[in-house]
Amino acid sequence: MTAKPIPDLHLTLASASPRRRELLARLGIEPDAVAPADIDETPRKDELPRDYAVRMAREKALAVAADGFVLGGDTVVAVGRRILPKAEDEATARRCLELLSGRRHRVLSAIALRAPDGSLRERLNETVVRFKRFSDAEIGAYLASGEWHGKAGGYAIQGAAEGLVVWLQGSHSGVMGLPLYETRTLLVSAGFALG
Repeated sequence: MTAKPIPDLHLTLASASPRRRELLARLGIEPDAVAPADIDETPRKDELPRDYAVRMAREKALAVAADGFVLGGDTVVAVGRRILPKAEDEATARRCLELLSGRRHRVLSAIALRAPDGSLRERLNETVVRFKRFSDAEIGAYLASGEWHGKAGGYAIQGAAEGLVVWLQGSHSGVMGLPLYETRTLLVSAGFALG
């Protein structure tokens, strides 16, 4: 059931990701505030990628103290039950790329929206991506680009890595970090007034 739009309520984005802000702008939304959630992002023992993504989005939305709506999101790159890390160094990025080379993997992009009344709505988008088999030169060139830094699974789909994708089934924006269809649906159902 869709709630009647509530005018003049603020939206706080519980993320410092410039990509999430860019994606929200595609929906005509500029968050009133950006307040990155300070939470422990360590996966729990035996936690499945899907459960982890949803939990992270939920915890981010709940951790930020703000009036109005709070939107939290998390994107997880998974190979089977394995959650790939955010690549903070070149060695980690190389390991991720070598693992993803020539195979398909899942990108789980979860969002959680806390409404002004404290209620919480959640959505999860799952996208399957298959990369070509990478040569050593292709891995080296991608590492040299620096695009991998801080990215789940060691790559950014919106950059040079997009030219290495054989096929993608699901949401391109979800792989970037914010599935736009699910985000729009969540906001509208909660009564957030879209422009």
